Amino acid sequence: MLGRNVNVKMQKYQNFVYPFEKTANFLSQADITFGNLESPFYKNCPVVGSGTFKFCADYKAIEGLKLAGFDVLSLENNHIGNYGKGGLEQTKDLLKENSILGIDNNLTMKQFNNLTIGFLAFNFTFGENHKKALQSIEAAKTKVDILIVSSHWGNEYQKEPAKWQKDLAHQIIDSGAKLIIGHHPHVIQPVEKYKDGLIFYSLGNFVFDQMWSEETRKGLVAKINFEGKNIKDYQTYTVLISDYCQPDFLISQ
Repeated sequence: MLGRNVNVKMQKYQNFVYPFEKTANFLSQADITFGNLESPFYKNCPVVGSGTFKFCADYKAIEGLKLAGFDVLSLENNHIGNYGKGGLEQTKDLLKENSILGIDNNLTMKQFNNLTIGFLAFNFTFGENHKKALQSIEAAKTKVDILIVSSHWGNEYQKEPAKWQKDLAHQIIDSGAKLIIGHHPHVIQPVEKYKDGLIFYSLGNFVFDQMWSEETRKGLVAKINFEGKNIKDYQTYTVLISDYCQPDFLISQ
């Protein structure tokens, strides 16, 4: 989330890569680096700190995403539309200009290592139709070698996923996804191995300005290693946010 107090800090320091300075080296080493973009880029984005829930990011903040090596960003969440259709279109255009894939609930594919990797993103906080989402996953699995699903879901600040999330997660894997990357609760939730798939119910916060609790200052970076079409293993690395915007690993990488 590159708006609100994160934007205030970047403007104050006139340093638009500041939020990623302590994590970029690690993130950029991945073959594919994925994240959830919680704020639209918007021309003349107002610099507003605490008290607003309307997020936007300065165009210059794209430099931080590039430094960190982000290849794919989900645009399915409850804040990406804060500046309307115009903000969303500006975001898509800016990402495209910088060779970053912005994904939604339409299948997006990326070629890597002779494999076709598919990405789908769903925002279940706005009542995304579960049946329709599962149908999209079923259709997508026949077109790709590996299907990765981004899920914006769950209850904020709850440390365990709800039963409906677990049920839906299992259905998503059963329908053809290999990996689910969850976000929205702002706190870390469990990781589950299910059949030959992997479910991260919530990675918690990464770049965010919620400094008011230890739980909201923490997040996970997940590293998933594939061997061919299958998940070989994974590791998680805990980060702690300082200065309203800058995560750093609790154990150096």
